[in-house]
Amino acid sequence: GYRVQFNSAIGPYKGGLRFHAAVKLDTLKFLGFEQTFKNALTTLPMGGGKGGSDFSPRGKSDAEIMRFCQAFMSELYKYIGPDCDVPAGDVGVGGREIGYLFGQYKKLTSQFHGATLTGKGFEFGGSILRPEATGFGALYFVEHMLKTRNIDIKGKTVAISGFGNVAWGAAKKATQLGAKVVTISGPDGYIYDPNGLDDEKIEYMLDLRNSGNDVCAPYADKFPGSTFYAGKKPWEAEDEIYMTCAIQNELNGEDAKKILARKPICVVEVSNMGCTAEAVEAFVEAKQLFDPGKAVNAGGVGVSGLEMAQNSERLVWTAEEVDTQLHKMMKTIHKESADAAAEYGLGYDLVAGANIAGFKKVAEAMMEQGCF
Repeated sequence: GYRVQFNSAIGPYKGGLRFHAAVKLDTLKFLGFEQTFKNALTTLPMGGGKGGSDFSPRGKSDAEIMRFCQAFMSELYKYIGPDCDVPAGDVGVGGREIGYLFGQYKKLTSQFHGATLTGKGFEFGGSILRPEATGFGALYFVEHMLKTRNIDIKGKTVAISGFGNVAWGAAKKATQLGAKVVTISGPDGYIYDPNGLDDEKIEYMLDLRNSGNDVCAPYADKFPGSTFYAGKKPWEAEDEIYMTCAIQNELNGEDAKKILARKPICVVEVSNMGCTAEAVEAFVEAKQLFDPGKAVNAGGVGVSGLEMAQNSERLVWTAEEVDTQLHKMMKTIHKESADAAAEYGLGYDLVAGANIAGFKKVAEAMMEQGCF
């Protein structure tokens, strides 16, 4: 198990814990680096960190997962706290795992520090809309980006990867805004549903996730008219908007070429580093409307920050209050990214703009604190 505390210049270390067989220290270091600048973009006082283990919850019983979470926290608790380091969930770590981790933290410290972990259950300090926050925030960001081209998302077809929390939230909000989501995916392949996802299908994504099997093929059996493509990626489908919502490096240079050939409206990197460097370069060089992950998916950690604020105040905000703050946050992130790119003569390059805006805030805080 690992915890990478990358930078605390603007606040306590903040970032998710990932339980996945592919977890390595170098991956977590890089994600911690990215998290530092993403958190800076939210305008909330949060530094950057990341952690996790190569333990995979897939195929494990609740009891096995609970015991692992307790063992993990038995080492981690020494290094975290509301004013030091505040972990959250990530791939393989949802509300169940956060609950087990928090319970062990309480047992070891004999204190209820709600703001030490975020993504908690509503019954013990979790924030309303936190499960949906990353996906909802991504769509709010997309809305602001499309407005610069006078495009309405209503009626557009959307290809989404994954079927976990992020994909679920993105599908839910995209559908609410009038778009038609036609794909989801898993390690086993992808589903193409020409009829689009409705409320029943979106809720079924939760059943797929909770099954612990990490496959999406059963969707095609449950909903006639949809097709499962084994071993394939959703980037093969012809759509207007593409959204990576699964894991890092899921869209590579070859995928980017296929997508660009279809002349889509935009490509949205919702997962952390969902696009490889080659793919990002291809989109930027082609002047494709492209949203970088550190800006697009900041809504998740942003609402985690709001959860910390609620815990510190001993208050629970309404869904409307949280959603209003999330929408305002994503609007600010889009504006700061676009303004930073324009200031440096880079046009509407949100990749460069997000990097510059996040970096400047962290660097200036470090310099003002005596780090030269």
